[in-house]
Amino acid sequence: MLYLEKNHDPRKNGILLTQLTDQKLDITNVQIETEQLFKQCQGKEVPLSSPTSGPHPSKSFSQQIASAFFRLLSTTANSDNPVMIKVDSDGKVIPDWKGMLDEEYINLHKNVMNEVNVADFGAIGDGKTDNTTAFKKAIGNGNVKVVVPAGVFITKGILLPSWTMLVGAGKGVTTIKLHESAKKGTRLITNANHWKGNHHLYVGALSLDWNIERLCDVAKTSTWGNYSSCLTYANVTFGWVKDVEAMNPGLHCFDISSTLYNYAGDSFRARGGSKYVWLDNLTGYGFGDDGITTHHSDYIFISHCHMCDPSGRAHKMGFSNSNGIEVDDGSRNVVLFNNSSARCFGGVEIKAHENSSAAANVQIIGHISLNDNRSFNFRHIGHHKRTEAESKTAYNIMATNLLSIAPIYTELYKGSTPRGMVISAYKNVVINHFTLIGEPNYDYKGQPVIAVQYRARNVILKHISFRNFKKAGSDIKIFGGENRADSIQIYNVKSENSAPKGIEVGSGIHDISIEEEKSVHNYL
Repeated sequence: MLYLEKNHDPRKNGILLTQLTDQKLDITNVQIETEQLFKQCQGKEVPLSSPTSGPHPSKSFSQQIASAFFRLLSTTANSDNPVMIKVDSDGKVIPDWKGMLDEEYINLHKNVMNEVNVADFGAIGDGKTDNTTAFKKAIGNGNVKVVVPAGVFITKGILLPSWTMLVGAGKGVTTIKLHESAKKGTRLITNANHWKGNHHLYVGALSLDWNIERLCDVAKTSTWGNYSSCLTYANVTFGWVKDVEAMNPGLHCFDISSTLYNYAGDSFRARGGSKYVWLDNLTGYGFGDDGITTHHSDYIFISHCHMCDPSGRAHKMGFSNSNGIEVDDGSRNVVLFNNSSARCFGGVEIKAHENSSAAANVQIIGHISLNDNRSFNFRHIGHHKRTEAESKTAYNIMATNLLSIAPIYTELYKGSTPRGMVISAYKNVVINHFTLIGEPNYDYKGQPVIAVQYRARNVILKHISFRNFKKAGSDIKIFGGENRADSIQIYNVKSENSAPKGIEVGSGIHDISIEEEKSVHNYL
């Protein structure tokens, strides 16, 4: 059985996908097909849900005050079109804006006037010496490349001004570690000015140790907002994080964020979001909440990353929504390419909280989810049921070449049933080429493997392959009733030794088409 270790090399994910799905896809042609299917969704009128049976729950006075505060720091959410994708001759995915980011990388090097070694400023990588002052002196006011040699460098936190590069000697060779006296809310590395913003920042080739052991057995390992993480870019324009390992943060391994998380309500987004950031070849584990997360930020590219084995300790025990990669509140135009996740609550979660705008215009091309409770989870919390307001912003997801292996029950979130995918509240969703492999003797307690539910609309599932979910209830269930999904198209579903029911359709669904469903059962 496959087991993706903490030190799994995510640059191999493309090869692994080909081997495990037993199909070599022409990504260029498959992506063209996905985009054509998405145009079908966009061209189709979105049917609205039935009127609610009663008034929406009113906000408390404190909630009204909070919403008013956040609206002062917000802007309206636009429903622009998703980023276009190019595929180069090597099969690598490139967002259409990455050419501009590459030009800014050249610009970064032109503006880096000096290259210094932090050891020349008194830093000692002995795992004991406090190097906070040495890093501060080496970084100065920016326009510098700071080289960090091999060793374990203790610090109380590092602030990066604009035009700064921080480069180690490699993962596991150079480690930057939080000091024993660092407060719980400390960010190990972040940009210097979250309110005015920073630009042109590069962090690469090192390990980040948040030193969670310093907190002993504290019940909750994070404070609030975008604090308590290994690396936070907040209000950063043009940023790179490459070849970095993050270990045991109180909250997130990597957080690409706005100045503040914003809860002004659905259809509002935070001001001061980050934009044009590339995360590549990152690994992380032991995170209190999510491995990689984005909030209220635009044009984010996440490639060849692996996140696994969260602690979940930012949440109440047994209620840990700890995801490998989370595209959260108000994020736009996020592209994920050939990443992997293992033993998380969610492998990839695209979502929002009730009092924020949903993430939208998200594309996933290639992802391996191993033993995550919910491999792929798309939802706008608080906008699912008939008695709840319909989401104004949960739109536009495209996913190609996905792999879900053996989703399982988890102590992270004890009440959550395993799923290969859940689609709730989102409209205009295309899933093209999705392989799901279960454990034939694992008890899925009659639950569906893929659930399309809670007001999901304009959903296309094509080239979906199941095997070995023998104790599931159905491979795909389209939930009906008052909270029903609708406008569903399903093509080319293959099922081998899988659930007793192939596709289960609930009551009251008005618009659904199913073509070319094949099922083979050879149970012993």
